[in-house]
Amino acid sequence: MSDKEMKSETREMTCIVCPVGCRLSVALEDGRVTAVNGNSCPRGAAYARSEATNPVRTLTSTVRLTGGELPLVPVRTNKPIPKAKIQQAMSSVRAAVAAAPVKTGDVLLYNVAGSGADVVATRDIDVITKE
Repeated sequence: MSDKEMKSETREMTCIVCPVGCRLSVALEDGRVTAVNGNSCPRGAAYARSEATNPVRTLTSTVRLTGGELPLVPVRTNKPIPKAKIQQAMSSVRAAVAAAPVKTGDVLLYNVAGSGADVVATRDIDVITKE
């Protein structure tokens, strides 16, 4: 392929923005979206463009907890992160240990994997009480 030839491809995907689940077809030229077909709303087209060029995900997991009523606290990123950073982010989450008490929204990891997103608690967990 010469420098002037363009690389064309078509990607098929299912939209996950709403329950309809439209089957989308995304045409790309040299990594740029040139057309989206199959969407029944503008949100589907926006999803397809993003998913084809820069896929992101909200990471959900658990972090170990010391001194709490439960051994783990559920967590998620406060915004989607690049799909390519998920493994690196999960390594940080697996290594993390928080101390009770934890409140919903507490930041347990800042700027996870250099993504600009924080890992936050999604449940309140109190300190274990001795009876």
